Amino acid sequence: MLTTKSSVNHFRVGLMFAVASALSFGMSGPFAKALMTAGWSPTAAVTARLVGGAVMMAIFASFVRPRWWAEARRHLKTIVIYGAVPIAGAQLCYYNAVDHLSVGVALLLEYTAPILVVGWLWATTGRRPTGRTLAGVALATAGIMLVLDVFSGAHINAVGVIWAAGSAVCAACYFMMSDTTAATPDTEPLHPITLAAGGLIVGAVTVTLLGATGIMPFTVTSAPVTVAGFTTSWVFPALMLALVSTAVAYTLGIVGIAMLRPGFASLVGLAEVLFAVLWAWLLVGEAMTPIQAIGGAVVLAGLALARTGDRTAASVGSPTDDIQPTAAASTR
Repeated sequence: MLTTKSSVNHFRVGLMFAVASALSFGMSGPFAKALMTAGWSPTAAVTARLVGGAVMMAIFASFVRPRWWAEARRHLKTIVIYGAVPIAGAQLCYYNAVDHLSVGVALLLEYTAPILVVGWLWATTGRRPTGRTLAGVALATAGIMLVLDVFSGAHINAVGVIWAAGSAVCAACYFMMSDTTAATPDTEPLHPITLAAGGLIVGAVTVTLLGATGIMPFTVTSAPVTVAGFTTSWVFPALMLALVSTAVAYTLGIVGIAMLRPGFASLVGLAEVLFAVLWAWLLVGEAMTPIQAIGGAVVLAGLALARTGDRTAASVGSPTDDIQPTAAASTR
């Protein structure tokens, strides 16, 4: 009886951390949107988030895992790829998508990454997904049509959709990268705290170089920023991006994942979309239309169905869950 009660409490605490992580990650898009509305370029907003988050995460890692730097050097290739593609690439694409689309729509499109993984595995291995997975993919695809509001003849911002698709591809790359890593494990597994800290540092360096060299437009202004109807300094949203939406979100996610079953934790991560929509409404006054809201619910239901039904993708998804705070979401 005592063991059962302890397991229940362990699950509840883990669930609390996982939900809090999704809540924190969900603030990223709205705070970035506020900066971009004030004149910041997407690259500048990403840089502010990743540089600040990398510093804070490195400090945290140094306290809880003093030898993380040596571990990172042993897994340098994995960390460089993770930082350059799933973190820097996904962030840049997502923030550019947010610059053209609403936060909720951009994030929902990025969350289609698992669908890309299913399709890629089917095409390259010839292993047909289960019926439940295909049904989930079909449901999510139908939901995307509603999110884009294509049936009402509404104008679709093609640039925003392309950027959002790019963020989904970058997120899917991490799932595939996790599969490769799991298939040929190193003698010492890569700890999630090391991966997060090292990846954020690589991501921060990558976006800084892209902005400094002019490859990506880099614009920063000191103009006042409007958040939740209040005018404030740019320092507040930039700090919230680095501290809450990055360092705190990753830390909470790592703890939550460790206390929950990986598959269940990845489903909890889907709550980030709901929180992002809520934060976008509260912080920057964005609201999805009723049709888009219905479509969003359909997308999440489809992803959940595909996630629970596919046995082939499980070999890819499970390792990802173990080290990814909120599944594909935490690449943002």
